[in-house]
Amino acid sequence: MTSRRSRIPYTKPASALKPAVTYADHAQIDPNQLTRLFQQAPWAKGRTTEDARAMLANTDLTVSAWDGEELVGFGRVLTDYVYRATIWDVIVAKPYQGRGIGTEIVQRILQHPRLKKVELFWLCTRMPGFYERLGFSSKEQTGMVWSRTKQSRLE
Repeated sequence: MTSRRSRIPYTKPASALKPAVTYADHAQIDPNQLTRLFQQAPWAKGRTTEDARAMLANTDLTVSAWDGEELVGFGRVLTDYVYRATIWDVIVAKPYQGRGIGTEIVQRILQHPRLKKVELFWLCTRMPGFYERLGFSSKEQTGMVWSRTKQSRLE
């Protein structure tokens, strides 16, 4: 009678597993990391580190997602903390998309204690389906846009 060894699949020890994605609000964000993240999105290509640094300094609230020390997701808010808040620049690194990170960033913004009095959140998007699943509506289209040309920004 011969004995057969059963094959047990190898699993990495817990210490070798990658840490879970963590979230932070208004963390110190390296503008270089943020610029690299922005380069993955067509709407943010061409943003510079200097502009990202200035933007971060003038943003009321940020929510970021991290894999260790690597910035993998980001969203920001401009607000009066009472009546209105606008959500901008929600982005997730391509290898991390489809894991619920963007949803978590938006939910953390909407539920943030400093924004609990805000009655209306507004955003611009090229992905309305994503935001509709989170409760946003496109029924009230009252916004208008004025765009400064790149050349006049430099003057």
